[in-house]
Amino acid sequence: MDKLAPKHIFFDLDHTLWDFEKNSAATFELLFDKFNVSLDLAQFLEVYVPANMEYWKLYRQGKIAKEELRYRRLSDVFNRCNYRVSDRMIGEMADGYIEYLSSFTHVFDYTKELLDYLVERYPMHILTNGFAEIQSKKLKGAGLEGYFQTVVNAEDVGFKKPDPRIFAFALDKANATASESLMIGDDLEADILGAKNCGFDALHFDVDNVHSHNHCLIVNCLSEIKQYL
Repeated sequence: MDKLAPKHIFFDLDHTLWDFEKNSAATFELLFDKFNVSLDLAQFLEVYVPANMEYWKLYRQGKIAKEELRYRRLSDVFNRCNYRVSDRMIGEMADGYIEYLSSFTHVFDYTKELLDYLVERYPMHILTNGFAEIQSKKLKGAGLEGYFQTVVNAEDVGFKKPDPRIFAFALDKANATASESLMIGDDLEADILGAKNCGFDALHFDVDNVHSHNHCLIVNCLSEIKQYL
């Protein structure tokens, strides 16, 4: 068994600790009821989940702005589902999504158990590409904020993972060096390769068991991480 020996641990938030897809689905259930959307929610989510990932990739690459992401991921999916929605309603739903998303607090299995174990052993930090105005609400609502010494949002820094500049900013804020730091996240490009390219060690949380690579250790459940630390 490969043992890791970091002095600092950096976590991604969405899709790593905070169960984004479950909370997102609950938010859309609320919004569909609020706006009287008759489209089947499961049908919508089947199209929305991969589309949202593609739009986030474009946003991460600087090819679209935040407001464009928020609007287009909804308008595009409704169009693909052949469901007519006015521009005004899409705008209101996009605002409602941001307003209500952080009110849901589902985290992945064993999140609290893992953090309780690690917090006694390592300084821990959050490094996220999520929107600054709701990431802190997510942490607080899910009862996670007390575990982390620093929180770095890409929107505050001006650079998004995998840009080396956000990793450098996070290290400086944490008073850490890359060689003594471990990045734990779900996204191969942003979290794993981004961190590795900056000299971090990395651990890939692949909850859907869809990745196979030799870049670093891969786990499918957060409970597995304790055996490596």
